[in-house]
Amino acid sequence: MELLVAYQKDPAGHNIAKFISQEMEKNGDVYHSRYFDLAIISTPAISADWLEDKFDYDGYIFLSKHAAESRVLALTCHNTGNFGEAKFGGYERQVSIPHPYIQKSYIQNLWKTRTKFSQFQITIEATHHGPTALTKPSLFIEIGTTEKEWNDIDLCNSVGQIIIDVMKEPQKSYPVAICFGGTHYSEKFTNELIHGKYSLGTVIPKHALEQIDQSLFSHIIERNVGATAALLDWNGMGKNKQKIIEMLKGTNLEVIRL
Repeated sequence: MELLVAYQKDPAGHNIAKFISQEMEKNGDVYHSRYFDLAIISTPAISADWLEDKFDYDGYIFLSKHAAESRVLALTCHNTGNFGEAKFGGYERQVSIPHPYIQKSYIQNLWKTRTKFSQFQITIEATHHGPTALTKPSLFIEIGTTEKEWNDIDLCNSVGQIIIDVMKEPQKSYPVAICFGGTHYSEKFTNELIHGKYSLGTVIPKHALEQIDQSLFSHIIERNVGATAALLDWNGMGKNKQKIIEMLKGTNLEVIRL
């Protein structure tokens, strides 16, 4: 069973959680349902590397606000990890275990109902921030991009309903790919998630490829158990393209250019 997690001082995450918990039974710190449980925590979600000390589940779905300097309205989701230093939770040079099937189902369901969210960009983000140390899969689902959207109850309720629908569905399995290159908001990888056959594991953007050495590369492969392919944004890899290609030769991953 999965645990949904929201930080009580995160307005978007808390608003989504309040909607979802309406039909759930609370027992101690946890709201229970037939399909999933939910917990509202008192410390920031990006620093929740401690979570498994208190909550033992098959995976963790974090409900969160999304902020960006561009202020472009966006509904996002992403796996977590740090390719360099840990500025925003987690540990340096560590990535989480991705949650590829739920991510794909969520983005596809969001896309199907996109007329409700016509002002919003629907996109994945590259892997970033914490937590990174959990031993089970984790995923962030986020509402952006300003306080207006984080406190928009109708918006939060609509996203909450999509999450409920996804969590009630029997999870389909898809081939999993690790992604290399592109921008933080990758159109190519988002399109693959919505329209393609692959679900996505760790997504390493162009600017982070510089930090990938053999040690970190091996760690990423280990955290992406079951991945069968590497998706390369061929024109979005910059000077580190050949380095990544050489590292991939030492794996069994099918290399696919996008």
